[in-house]
Amino acid sequence: MSDPALDVAPQSVPEHHGLSGNVRGALWMLLSAVTFTAMTSLIKFLGADYPASLQAFYRQAAGLVILLPWILKNPVRAFATTRPGILIFRSAAGTIGMILQFYAFQKMPLADANALSFTRTLWLVPLAAFMLREVVGVQRIGAAVIGFAGVLLMVRPSGASGLGVPQIAMLASSLLFAFTVTGMKALTKDHPPSTLLYWSAALGFLFALPLGLLAWRWPTPKDLFLLCLMGAIATINQACYIKGMQAGDAAAMAPMDYTRLVFSALVGFSIFHEVPQPLTLLGAGIVIVSTLYITWREHVIVTRARQNALAGKV
Repeated sequence: MSDPALDVAPQSVPEHHGLSGNVRGALWMLLSAVTFTAMTSLIKFLGADYPASLQAFYRQAAGLVILLPWILKNPVRAFATTRPGILIFRSAAGTIGMILQFYAFQKMPLADANALSFTRTLWLVPLAAFMLREVVGVQRIGAAVIGFAGVLLMVRPSGASGLGVPQIAMLASSLLFAFTVTGMKALTKDHPPSTLLYWSAALGFLFALPLGLLAWRWPTPKDLFLLCLMGAIATINQACYIKGMQAGDAAAMAPMDYTRLVFSALVGFSIFHEVPQPLTLLGAGIVIVSTLYITWREHVIVTRARQNALAGKV
């Protein structure tokens, strides 16, 4: 899946003849949205027989197996770090967030769960101010407040659907993933993305193991194949997301990530017979617009900082 704990800043990628960086990035992001929808569909399909904690274990196990050949080439270098505490916290928060997210996808309509998952960007605003000591302007604070108003429309605490356990689980998951992204921003100053990836895979497996064993049941051969497929697709999804963010500009790639809401609504309707409620769609639209604005504002701030730095060197 597109693991927020492993978001990376776009890097300078050489242009290839033909497609521009943003077009190539958009294609990777579309593939990320498709694989994310496939992964969440399998989570929901298997959810009746396999709890979220057990599915998270299979997802982490598949990711670790895929990355193991690279880790074993040089284990010491793969896990080299000067700040293991933050890496352990990130992995613990990411694993718990994943279990809560899987539970929400099992219990909620796919489109609703996807819409609430976008609140990760909203949580990043206060976390950046309090944990990273970033200066957060009035515009970003205002966008976050408006975004959370959209969340209230989606969950409708006083409405017929009520604010249930699945909705709370998804909001808590998004908050935990926001913590992991905040930790990532601090770590990438002196750690390559691969180090974060290896720590997340190894510790994520260890953290998911006891919870998976508590909910253990022997899968049928068919279910074992589907569980492993879900884990493999999640890893592919993560790679597609990172490739997209590296190839294209962050502000241009952000809207493409929201296409998974469209894909999930189509799959939810055609396979699971789910019909999104009008207020849910309205709230999702508000959240998407506010998070896109926050992403754009951060892009503008970073771009100006780089320009000022370059101007100072001249």
